[in-house]
Amino acid sequence: MDTIVVGQKLKLGGELISSKSDRDLSSGDYKFYVTKDDGYLQWNGLNYWKVSMYSTAFKDTNSPVSYMLLNSTGLYLMNDGLVVVFTVHLLGKYDFSMVKLDSKGRFLVGGYIGRTKKWSYEHIGPDNDCQIPDFCGAMGVCVAGTSTCTCPSNFHPDSLKGGCEPVSSNSLLPTACNSTTTNGTTQFKSSEMKYLKLISRLDYYVIRFLNPDKFGIELSVCEDLCSKNCSCLGFFFGNTSGSCYLIRNRLGSMLSSDDTNPNSGYIKMVIEKPNGDGGNDSNDDGGRHIPIAPIVLLPSTAVLLVFLFLVAVIFYRRKKRLNVTKSIKLGRFESSASMEFDFSSIPGLPVRYDYSELECATEKFSTQIGAGGFGTVYKGTLPDKTLVAVKKIINLGAQGRKEFYTEIAIIGKVHHVNLVKLRGFCAEGQQKLLVYEFMNRSSLDRTLFGAGPVLEWQERFDIALGTARGLAYLHSGCEHKIIHCDIKPENILLHDNFQVKISDFGLSKLLSPELSSHFTTMRGTRGYLAPEWLTSSAISDKTDVYSYGMVLLEIVSGRKNCSMRSRSHSTEDGNSDGAHSGSGGNLYFPLFALEMHEEKRYTEIADPRLEGRVSSEEVEKLVRVALCCVHEDPSLRPTMINVVGMLEGGTALGEPRPRSLDFLRFYGRRFTESSVMAGSNHVFTIHEQVNTASPSTATNSSQTAHSYLSSQQISGPR
Repeated sequence: MDTIVVGQKLKLGGELISSKSDRDLSSGDYKFYVTKDDGYLQWNGLNYWKVSMYSTAFKDTNSPVSYMLLNSTGLYLMNDGLVVVFTVHLLGKYDFSMVKLDSKGRFLVGGYIGRTKKWSYEHIGPDNDCQIPDFCGAMGVCVAGTSTCTCPSNFHPDSLKGGCEPVSSNSLLPTACNSTTTNGTTQFKSSEMKYLKLISRLDYYVIRFLNPDKFGIELSVCEDLCSKNCSCLGFFFGNTSGSCYLIRNRLGSMLSSDDTNPNSGYIKMVIEKPNGDGGNDSNDDGGRHIPIAPIVLLPSTAVLLVFLFLVAVIFYRRKKRLNVTKSIKLGRFESSASMEFDFSSIPGLPVRYDYSELECATEKFSTQIGAGGFGTVYKGTLPDKTLVAVKKIINLGAQGRKEFYTEIAIIGKVHHVNLVKLRGFCAEGQQKLLVYEFMNRSSLDRTLFGAGPVLEWQERFDIALGTARGLAYLHSGCEHKIIHCDIKPENILLHDNFQVKISDFGLSKLLSPELSSHFTTMRGTRGYLAPEWLTSSAISDKTDVYSYGMVLLEIVSGRKNCSMRSRSHSTEDGNSDGAHSGSGGNLYFPLFALEMHEEKRYTEIADPRLEGRVSSEEVEKLVRVALCCVHEDPSLRPTMINVVGMLEGGTALGEPRPRSLDFLRFYGRRFTESSVMAGSNHVFTIHEQVNTASPSTATNSSQTAHSYLSSQQISGPR
């Protein structure tokens, strides 16, 4: 994780880990962690910056730090007693605030500004690029003030690895023993090693954070300490203090300044010995020596090579025949070469598992924990005892192998606290499986609609906010915008302490929708699909916003968007053309929520099982946000970043537009009519495809009615 957002805490000892690059989101070399006295940036195990170095940081107290917190007003290092230790204020107005450790090792505090559609960072640490350990690569020199990179004397740029390398072809920078050798042994002898002294105006990033290895010693003693330590790559020596600082494991960049550095730097160099001439083999009498061994060995070697060649030819032909036979049996007509795929051509792919590995991890797929339009999910345990969820993808579309792997690479690069992490995948023949982190509290639909303990209000609000944050990241925070296309309670998973994560994002492009009864002719699940699926309107991130609005109403009410309701719970006027039916007690809940909003009776929308244990202000907030999200006109729906802002309180609440919500009244009437028809043994119900009338009895009016009902089946209730 490299990011935290408003409301999240990073506890004592917690870490943010950078990505390797903006394109490769696997773990990089930089870390941020919280200690009792500050928050530190670290590279290669060594600190190089801390939060208190922000020019705007203010220390409020000397209490020990317990956690770091971000809210809409700033970044805070806090004590357990809610005492602020350090404060870094945010002056800008952001729709979506965040703290991020970027791939270059910078600690960024800022957020997203909706009107400019750009990320803006108000605080950047370090503010001087030359204080970043690897800014210019190993042995590169960063020039203060200009942040340009040069090389020290006797070095030139290394075009392959970056940084700088010795000019002399027989001189090398050593590699620390703990990364390339075993048993702590050195890679070179003292006779093959020397030290190169750096100019006096070069400094090293870590000196200000390090305690010296030795203090008050001579230069020769410091040099000896480094020579005897195979992980030491050089040292800095305090000319007046006698302090000795060893540089271990990896070399970073140097810092050039106009001030004279009180420390002298020395870099260890390995000198390659030239090859010896090996002497002469001529006879003492000066006569030519004719070697006997080659005369004997050459014929024998030739015979052996011919024999090995014949064996190889026989083996190759036999193997080829077996491959042809196997291909015929399996109905494969592609050559083995065409079946191979160069995975290295697609960067960012997660771990690839063999099918046998996942079969073993799931005990032959014995424990099913979920199923849906994308496939069946099984619980598994990897060899390192990590619990995972293994999804067998069914109904895979007809995209090519490269397209499949490209989509997996995109999904694998997405990392956010409110999105389920893709750990790996398997692709063998027709078998396509995805390996996700395991969520031990199952899905929201089981917790919200199940017979277990009722979900308390604060938990519901946190789930609504976490889901909104995850969707906002998919729409605005990823390198490639991802439209989920199937937001519903079944795809919102819960972990310990009701930590919420969205699953199945990015999978809609992989599915062959016509093969799944859970999906319409487009993408998604009935009851959550926006009206634009049925028109020529382009599908956009606002389509997910509509689905989120429907889910939000279900979170508030504890009911699915259509449900059975007794007459005693009907509104007092008993209008059967509204949200409910006077005869059947059926309720189309989105319309009921709209009617209660118009009458300002928000608490009647809340789940009655909560018995009033709700915040009336928050109920109103969620209902108004939900109704704004389900506007028929996509342009009137808020973005998910705006939704997050409204839920957090940083953005003014939107006002639902009645004219863009009138379609809910039509859906409510159709729901009532179809429920009554179903009760009278009509041939179609709201959950089935419409059976058209026979040709002899069909009329224009009946066809129109069927068309409207088809519209309701997709955008209306399930």
